[in-house]
Amino acid sequence: MSKKHPVIAVTGSSGAGTSTVKRTFEHIFRRENINAAVIEGDSFHSLNRQEFRVAVKKAEAQGNHHFSHFGPEANHFDKIEELFETYGRTGQGKKRYYIHNAAEAASQNARLGTNLGAGEFTPWQDLRADSDVLFYEGLHGLVKTDKVDLPKHVDLGIGVVPVINLEWIQKIHRDSSERGYAAEETVDTILRRMPSYINYIATQFSNTHINFQRVAIVDTSNPFVMRDIPTLDESFVVIRFRDPGIADFPYLLSMLHGSFMSRRNNIVVPGGKMALAMEIILSPLIHELVSNRNK
Repeated sequence: MSKKHPVIAVTGSSGAGTSTVKRTFEHIFRRENINAAVIEGDSFHSLNRQEFRVAVKKAEAQGNHHFSHFGPEANHFDKIEELFETYGRTGQGKKRYYIHNAAEAASQNARLGTNLGAGEFTPWQDLRADSDVLFYEGLHGLVKTDKVDLPKHVDLGIGVVPVINLEWIQKIHRDSSERGYAAEETVDTILRRMPSYINYIATQFSNTHINFQRVAIVDTSNPFVMRDIPTLDESFVVIRFRDPGIADFPYLLSMLHGSFMSRRNNIVVPGGKMALAMEIILSPLIHELVSNRNK
């Protein structure tokens, strides 16, 4: 961890809703005039899209049906740790982008003068020298294994973890609407990822400072036939603080009407107030990180 060059990591599974939290951070950064070096977790995959497909087929031919983007075999955990450590120490580091689609390819090619396609990576480049914080959003921001320890480099770690059925519903709908995948393809992906989900995704949420867990209050017992994603108004959000001392619970309860305490370090808020809760909770923590940096 570093007071001079703080690292913030938002971590969660594919389809969990980390992009929602990312937007909240972007609003805070813009309002507070904070210059954040933004890192996308996908950029630390170790294989491009075509290489990954080949690797999956090779693994399956060898009897391994669990090769996935969730595990260390398809990611540079060591490079994430190197970036976090280097940034915390010097405010410097390297980043690249994973190109998801044709629109991103056109944008990056125009910026870099390259001819890259969807599913490829841009070249590694130095971060800008004037950033105030490093902001990571992706799958593996708080991974800890026998080889890497990312949590020790993170000043503020946020977990986004809907209950599992809701997470699957969100992923199936996102993959269908944004990527054109059939539901059966997404289910196959979920099954293939399950061992790595248990070992490398779920374990992170014990290393976070705060978790936001959305719980639907409608029937999601069979997520594979749900026609719609439960709305925020059909949900509650359980917010867990590892250290309850960082939260002013009386203030939160007064500001977030309909909220209540379920444990000494858990507050439950109506789903429709999720964005407001994030703003109220995260703004002072980010302000403190930046204030400490400037001392």
